[in-house]
Amino acid sequence: MTVQLLTPEGMFQPVPYHHVSIGTGSRQVHVAGQIARDGADGPVATGDLTGQVEQVLRNAARGLAGAGATFADVVRLRFFLTDWGPDTSEKKLGEFMRGIENVADELGIPQPLPPLSAIGVSYLFEPDVLVEVEAYAVLD
Repeated sequence: MTVQLLTPEGMFQPVPYHHVSIGTGSRQVHVAGQIARDGADGPVATGDLTGQVEQVLRNAARGLAGAGATFADVVRLRFFLTDWGPDTSEKKLGEFMRGIENVADELGIPQPLPPLSAIGVSYLFEPDVLVEVEAYAVLD
């Protein structure tokens, strides 16, 4: 196995992800930011954060597969979310996590998740895009 996920003792818990990943392979895979679009560039789940999270993770899985990787090889996920702030984060966190949970088994996403960041931004690509994800993996 090229990726080891862990949360060392003394790091804050509980969180739905590991704090540390160790990649021991020699081949890196970087999947560019994926948004909620289908293969024909059609919008998916407009106005629905949960549905968009599901789609961006499916798109990331396709990118990983194209390089011979899966979510088991991922050492880091980075999410960008629009309108994420003090007044909205609590509601949006539930919608965000539901999106991940809804596709975790389908896509083989480890639980707890690999290390991740959720970064609030004011705008992504086009007005209907609510979330974007980047995935980083290591292979033998």
